[in-house]
Amino acid sequence: MASVTPAKDHDGFLLGKLLIALPGMPDKRFEKSVIFMCAHSDQGAMGVIVNKPLEGLTFRELVEKLDVRVTANTPDPPVMFGGPVGTGQGFVLHTSEYAVKDATMPVTSEISLTATVDILRAIAEGHGPDKALFALGYAGWGPGQIEGELKTSGWISADPDKAILFDLGHDAKWQAALAKLGVGLSGLSAEAGRA
Repeated sequence: MASVTPAKDHDGFLLGKLLIALPGMPDKRFEKSVIFMCAHSDQGAMGVIVNKPLEGLTFRELVEKLDVRVTANTPDPPVMFGGPVGTGQGFVLHTSEYAVKDATMPVTSEISLTATVDILRAIAEGHGPDKALFALGYAGWGPGQIEGELKTSGWISADPDKAILFDLGHDAKWQAALAKLGVGLSGLSAEAGRA
């Protein structure tokens, strides 16, 4: 698991938001993606895709590979493709009632990010957070990059929604995130308008 260093500058306007790919997203890796933004500052941005399960990898298989003991009660949700950067690094988005000292980064008052084996062990043993989502890799942007992509209409942002993050089926998250904004899919495009 990767180490998480909390950013000192948490004033980025995308911090804790959902970043939603618009139809026609030119980068196929992000087509129909919903990303929970964990960091955003003048140094760049980082988020985790929450709606693209990795084929053939579940939580139980992942923790067994890390020599974490599983029981009959250990959950077995899919592991998400968190993004194309650091695909060997693991991240857990989870509800904030749970924290690992010096390892959990609160993102909003309700959602945190932890990237240590401790949280996987706690979940496998049945005393982790109430809700959690597991991902390998993340989406990252350099300074000013995401702001530029927002201007070219590849993305739209929305307030976070725990139900979209943790409760909905993965196939339903993208449309639910757009619907949260009151946006219908007809006539919606990632193409920038021209006058």
